[in-house]
Amino acid sequence: MSKKIPSISEAEWEVMKVLWEKAPQTANEVILSLQERTNWKPKTVRTLLDRLVQKKVVGVNQNQKVYTFFPLYSQDECQHAEAQSFLKRIYGGTLKSMLVQFIQGDSLTDEDIKELRSILNKKPSRKTYEGKE
Repeated sequence: MSKKIPSISEAEWEVMKVLWEKAPQTANEVILSLQERTNWKPKTVRTLLDRLVQKKVVGVNQNQKVYTFFPLYSQDECQHAEAQSFLKRIYGGTLKSMLVQFIQGDSLTDEDIKELRSILNKKPSRKTYEGKE
């Protein structure tokens, strides 16, 4: 079974994005990156880093004079965990009910539908995995 990834807030996601772009980074490097895209104070960023360390989503290298921070999970792992959490909360855990809602809505273009069909056509059926053709 996959490891349980702690839930992270929207603000914490912003910090993680900076660390996924480049790691390890010092707190000051993270602060500088975030100040380019937010109006957060350095203290806010340090608090978010501390929270992520407490949640064990971010690790700290304390072997140097200046601590550096690095992600303990990949962006894919966190996105997958977040998607699963969303599905459970909003759609009772079933991907099908979410897809049906999106497909029946007017939000998909013909190009989107074509791309989805292509993806589904390439995906082997569950029977293939179980060897029961």
